[in-house]
Amino acid sequence: MAASDTERAQQQIDEIEALSSIYGDDWCVVDEDEKIYCIKISDCLDQPKWTLCLQVILPPGYPTAEPPIYQLNAPWLRGQDYTELANSLEEIYVQNLGESILYLWVEKIREVLVEKAQSSDPEPDIKKTTEEVDEDDGDDFLLDYQPIQEDQIKMLNYVTSENQEDEELPPIHHGNPITDRRSTFQAHLAPVVTTRQVKRVLEKLYENKKIASATHNIYAYRIYCEDKQTFLQDCEDDGETAAGGRLLHLLQILNVHNVLVVVSRWYGGILLGPDRFKHINNCARNVLVE
Repeated sequence: MAASDTERAQQQIDEIEALSSIYGDDWCVVDEDEKIYCIKISDCLDQPKWTLCLQVILPPGYPTAEPPIYQLNAPWLRGQDYTELANSLEEIYVQNLGESILYLWVEKIREVLVEKAQSSDPEPDIKKTTEEVDEDDGDDFLLDYQPIQEDQIKMLNYVTSENQEDEELPPIHHGNPITDRRSTFQAHLAPVVTTRQVKRVLEKLYENKKIASATHNIYAYRIYCEDKQTFLQDCEDDGETAAGGRLLHLLQILNVHNVLVVVSRWYGGILLGPDRFKHINNCARNVLVE
């Protein structure tokens, strides 16, 4: 007999509780209502060389009727490496149809990272570490909040035209800041249709001393390529592990095209734990919705 919705919901709750107790701080709830979670996986606990974030969305039919929707995020994970790992995860799902498989997925990924650490692969470049030193406790660094005009919302989804000038600097909008325990988060948004424009916007933002002094500038962008009917997308954690991937995930869920979102965080000296991801996503969501 097919499992009822109630049984499936209960199976999901049980699995999530088990995983959060197994993985502790490495397990993070991105959005409880949408059932979006993120697990940080590394090759070892002491001094990890290789780290990857597995993001999953649990659809209503999981585990009995639907697989989790997932994304693998790591700056070094490209091409062949990505394909092989994705194939392994699909295989695990097929071999365990109807079962809760997230634990198997996480451990498979860890196995791959351990193999990488033991092989001669050069280590990935690691930039700043998460949660850095205390910043000044001043509120004078915030940029003017600029509500987005109606006609600019349409620009979020505009498609590149043949004569679109690559070098043109798109308009940049600054969202409303969110402050919690002396940490402040602020989102910035620009419509973009080429990676060159992404670079221009980032350069422009970094010209602002306040933004340049932020502890982290996390960003993600999605550009729709009309000719190939695919998305060009990327993200950057800037030292806030897994934050870039979550931000990109938010853009995917909201299905926005041709937009770059940057979230600046000024760290106030008090650790926020998983709340920081909530604030990053909230100020990004707000600037997109506006």
